[in-house]
Amino acid sequence: MELRLYNTLTRSKDAFRPYDASNVRLYVCGPTVYDLAHIGNARPVVIFDVLFRLLRRTFGAHAVTYVRNITDVDDKINARAADRGISIRELTEETYHWFRADTQDLGCLPPSVEPRATEHIDEMRVLIERLVASGHAYVAEGHVLFHVPSMPDYGSLSRRPLDDMIAGARVDVAPYKRDPMDFVLWKPSPEGVPGWPSPCGIPERGRPGWHIECSAMSWRHLGETFDIHGGGIDLVFPHHENEIAQSRCAFGTNVMAQVWMHNGFLTLEGEKMSKSLGNFVTIRALLEDWPGECLRLAMLSTHYRQPINWTRQGIGFAAKTLDKWYRIVGDEPAETGEGNPFESEIADRLADDINSPSAITHLHHLAEVAEDVESSSALKRRFKGAANLLGLLTETESEWRARQRAAVAVDAAAIEELIDARIAARKARDFARADQLREQLVSQGIVLMDNKDGTTSWEVAR
Repeated sequence: MELRLYNTLTRSKDAFRPYDASNVRLYVCGPTVYDLAHIGNARPVVIFDVLFRLLRRTFGAHAVTYVRNITDVDDKINARAADRGISIRELTEETYHWFRADTQDLGCLPPSVEPRATEHIDEMRVLIERLVASGHAYVAEGHVLFHVPSMPDYGSLSRRPLDDMIAGARVDVAPYKRDPMDFVLWKPSPEGVPGWPSPCGIPERGRPGWHIECSAMSWRHLGETFDIHGGGIDLVFPHHENEIAQSRCAFGTNVMAQVWMHNGFLTLEGEKMSKSLGNFVTIRALLEDWPGECLRLAMLSTHYRQPINWTRQGIGFAAKTLDKWYRIVGDEPAETGEGNPFESEIADRLADDINSPSAITHLHHLAEVAEDVESSSALKRRFKGAANLLGLLTETESEWRARQRAAVAVDAAAIEELIDARIAARKARDFARADQLREQLVSQGIVLMDNKDGTTSWEVAR
């Protein structure tokens, strides 16, 4: 199997060759913890979790380091904490707690390292002082700014004209800037805002700019250069462009990461998601109505580089698919590893630039093979193992049914009572009453699975 990945830096899909196959290194930009994560935030979390799983299968579980950072110092955090009348620490801890719970419910593996920006201030100061010493940054009125013209090939990732970059960066007009494109590495902290001793002999306490945080954390945990850097397409400019500038100029390297991967935008029912439009949906709100695995399958049904239109219809289709698949595998354990030919077939499809739609299409075919009346439990275990590579079918059918019911808060005991009453009515040949009870269950979104011996199970309709 040859892993091929699309590289935003080269605009081509190439064979992936890590610097060191025994130490494959992946960095993905994580959340700024000031509010609940929305469904758009879930896309890179799920996509790069699949890549993490594939890299572990390809190179070995202990050969892959996945770093996903937490931004816990930011002006949005300061403003939100002030609005709510709570401490910044209280806000970031609460928000991080919800983000961690959301990612777990989406079936994502924990990253190898989840560094916080506030724990890497020393590394940021070192990078900033290196950049000033080498002439790539300068001190002005308590700020430290990166001087963009000092890097001749600045803009190689986004490949945007200068005027577009100025507009896209929402450049702050400041008289102390040498160039309009220069961006902040460090800034003064007024009273009441988090601050640390400033670099470069600046007497005022201050705080880092956003971009330098990721450069410092990736350096600390992955080195001066590493294999893959990922995130949403909205981060290409200015965030990732500025990360490249800082890191390359601080270390004198030709690259920061050799492969840059970006997932496409997400729209909600055909519209851009926006709080002002009233269509801003958090992961947590969706998890109140759907098991996380439904959201995961719906997310992976579109190729990661393509825009995705997020709809309830898509989630419903994913739920029906999972209902069928769980019914096929029952409570069988998963067979994983190189000895599972089904898993290898899914890995081959994912190796083509994380082609999850192709992998899911093949899972539908494998489901038919496993569902055949002649199929053995071994085929069911292999099918489940293949789905596991996508982070799907990670539970037993019994656990899945229980999670479904919990997601829609049905009263399982009350449902069972109605089913027992219907069974009794059928035994008494009171078919009118039995039909009435069935309609009552259907009106509550309950589907009964009947055979000649009676009701065998039930599930929540989607």
